[in-house]
Amino acid sequence: MAFKQLFPGVFLDAGQRKLYVRNSVRSFRVHGEALREEGKNEYREWNPKQSKLAAAIAKGLHSLPIKPGASVLYLGAAQGATPSFVSDVVGAKGGVYCVEFAPRAMRDLLRVCETRDNMLPLLADARKPEEYAKEIEGGKVDCVFEDVADPQQAEILIQNARFLEKGGAALIAVKSQCISSIAPPEESYAEFKKRIASVFEVVEELRLEPFEQDHAFYSLRKK
Repeated sequence: MAFKQLFPGVFLDAGQRKLYVRNSVRSFRVHGEALREEGKNEYREWNPKQSKLAAAIAKGLHSLPIKPGASVLYLGAAQGATPSFVSDVVGAKGGVYCVEFAPRAMRDLLRVCETRDNMLPLLADARKPEEYAKEIEGGKVDCVFEDVADPQQAEILIQNARFLEKGGAALIAVKSQCISSIAPPEESYAEFKKRIASVFEVVEELRLEPFEQDHAFYSLRKK
C-alpha cells in the first residue's frame, strides 16, 4: 500500500503528502475530492484547506480521539463535509450526531446523511443541548467536536460537556476574531483557555496557518 496510517482510519500518501480516509460509501464525494483505489478499498482525499480537523492532522496533531467505533457529537456540522470524513473514520460501529442550526445548511447535510447509516442530522441550536439530549444514545459520547464561529465558542463547548464522561475528549477549532476583533490572536486564545479551564484541561494546542488564518485547534480532556 502506498499509504501510511497516521491514526486508525486516517492515512497519508507519503509521496504526495495528502491525507485520505477509507471511503465507506463507494464513489461518494462531497466537493469533488479525489478518489483512489488501493486493493479492494476506495480512499477519499481529505483536503486540509477545506477541513479544520484535517488541517490539525496535517499540522501534526499527536492523538486523535475520533477513531473506529467512537461516538462523536459534531457541533456546527454545516453542509456535512467534515462530518462525512468523521463518519468514514468511526465506521459502521461508530456514530456521528450532526448538530446544525441553519435550515439551508441542513438541507445539504441531509443529503450527506442519507448516504450513511452512522450519521444522524439534528436541526438544533448548539447553545441549547437540552433540545437534542434525548437523541444521544445513552446520553454520552466519546468525543465532542466543535466548529462554531461564535463569540461564545467556549461556553457552547462547556454546555455540551454534559455528554462526556470524566476524561472524555473534546476537539475545537477557535477563530480568534470571534472572541475579539481587535485583540491580537494570542490574547484571544489565552482568553478561550481561561474560559474553559474549570471544565477542561488542554492536551494539545496547534495553530492552523497556512490552512486557516487566525485559528487555533485544541484537543481537550474533561476534568
